[in-house]
Amino acid sequence: MQHKFQQPAFLKQQTLDILNFYEPNVFDSQGGFFQNFLDDGSVFDRQSKHLVSSTRFIFNYAEAYRRGYGEHYRDWVRHGLEHLEQKHYLSETNHYAWMLGESVDKTAMAYGQAFVVLAYAHAHLAGVCDAKAQLIKRFDWLEQYFYQSEFHAYADERSGDLSALDPYRGQNANMHMCEAFIAAYRATQDRRFLNRAKQLAKRFAGELCDLAGGMIWEHYDENWLPDWQYNIDKPDDLFKPWGFQPGHQVEWTKLLLQLHQLSPESWYIERAKSLFDQAVTKGWDNEFGGLVYGFAPETGEFADGQKYFWVQAEAIAAAYRLYNVTGDKQYLVWYDKLWQYSWDHLIDHQYGAWFRIVARDGSKITKEKSPMGKVDYHTLGACWDVLDTMTF
Repeated sequence: MQHKFQQPAFLKQQTLDILNFYEPNVFDSQGGFFQNFLDDGSVFDRQSKHLVSSTRFIFNYAEAYRRGYGEHYRDWVRHGLEHLEQKHYLSETNHYAWMLGESVDKTAMAYGQAFVVLAYAHAHLAGVCDAKAQLIKRFDWLEQYFYQSEFHAYADERSGDLSALDPYRGQNANMHMCEAFIAAYRATQDRRFLNRAKQLAKRFAGELCDLAGGMIWEHYDENWLPDWQYNIDKPDDLFKPWGFQPGHQVEWTKLLLQLHQLSPESWYIERAKSLFDQAVTKGWDNEFGGLVYGFAPETGEFADGQKYFWVQAEAIAAAYRLYNVTGDKQYLVWYDKLWQYSWDHLIDHQYGAWFRIVARDGSKITKEKSPMGKVDYHTLGACWDVLDTMTF
């Protein structure tokens, strides 16, 4: 009998359980969505709003509407886009503020701007709005202020007035830019998005990956050389952690296989296998189970042994895509193994959705299930990606 984790009905139910967790309290009639939830779904901060959450909620509800989960989600997407344009958007610089709350952080982060592209791409894909002109506008703006053509990569951060470019360079923003452009291509069939996504994959999962010994490294200097010391004292940083990140190895695995589906190249499969295999070999916790957050470059010791929800979710999607494209059943074994760990330790069977983080041994460490940045876009996206993979 087919294992339950491989059944479409199980995956669909998981998405419903996640959406139902947010449903009663997420909608903010004053604009956008509340972004800080305790385990029981109650809101613990009604004021602070982060660009990453504002855009990821739009992704969630655009896909929910597109997949027939409810007509009201179309209105929720429009509500989210209105908030994005009325509150996050800064007309004088044509970018979106990083944080809203008691004060506004106007910093222009490439990571956040990438999720603006993702939000509009999925709104367009769902038929909620015609966003092609907006997507091209965003592409051109990023080209002007962030894209470094000599390095085939995007810089990371500019000051709120756009005058100062921070010297830090990182892969994380570029990975999500790749993801966003894949979505923009799927939505519009405009090849500039696909071509740029492929270029970013070649740069980060190809050239720079080779430069770092065959895995994705996070941090670089202004000349795009690996910075092995950046945030060495912050292995648990939310956006820029030190160490090799198993979650980003498998996230690139997923993106490479999405690109292979759109524009087949054999190296996508080979590098996807290599990244996934190294992530589970070096990042799986044989004592307690689950993929850790990070491990040290030379020693392989766990830099942060805690278990994050998104790491397991991205690995689930990557494992199933690898099984689908290779037929190798070891990836189906990993798929089930990752689901079983998540089922046992990360999925909240009482209130729904996933806990954001648990200790290395799987024990609870916080009552904040979904603070700013989470919104379960990774978990919903993983389930939907597996469902889509089952049908192509």
